[in-house]
Amino acid sequence: MTARTDHSARTTHLDKRFGSALAALSAAAKKGLGDPVLAELVMMRASQINACAFCLDMHVDVAVRNGESAKRIALLNAWPEAGELFSERERAALALTEAVTVLTDGFVPDEAYEEAAKHFDEAELAHLIGVITVINSWNRVMVSRRIEPGGYTP
Repeated sequence: MTARTDHSARTTHLDKRFGSALAALSAAAKKGLGDPVLAELVMMRASQINACAFCLDMHVDVAVRNGESAKRIALLNAWPEAGELFSERERAALALTEAVTVLTDGFVPDEAYEEAAKHFDEAELAHLIGVITVINSWNRVMVSRRIEPGGYTP
């Protein structure tokens, strides 16, 4: 890991219209998914993969307010090994989150998509992909601008 230098010029806030547009996309995707706890798990997992401390900090707070347990938050990074702690539906969503976030082979593997499709109807699946896509956008904006955790207020 490289040493951090002063990036204060990059840490200014986003253009209000751009931030509002991303926030609206996020709200619409979460609402359409209809499961606020699952939406936060997905957003936390993508933020872990993308090393976005700001988003991870924010979504941990939101998840806790929505009733998520400290144990599940602590074990989210190891969800495949966490046994029954995460439901099959959550595991399918988390696998899809990882596949969409990483895109190692340039596409989402059929297996990840098909497993998610078993647990989500067509509209829910579209909104799940929306949640994953928008958090990845937020992660890239915040990480590239070096926005540090702690600045989120509900």
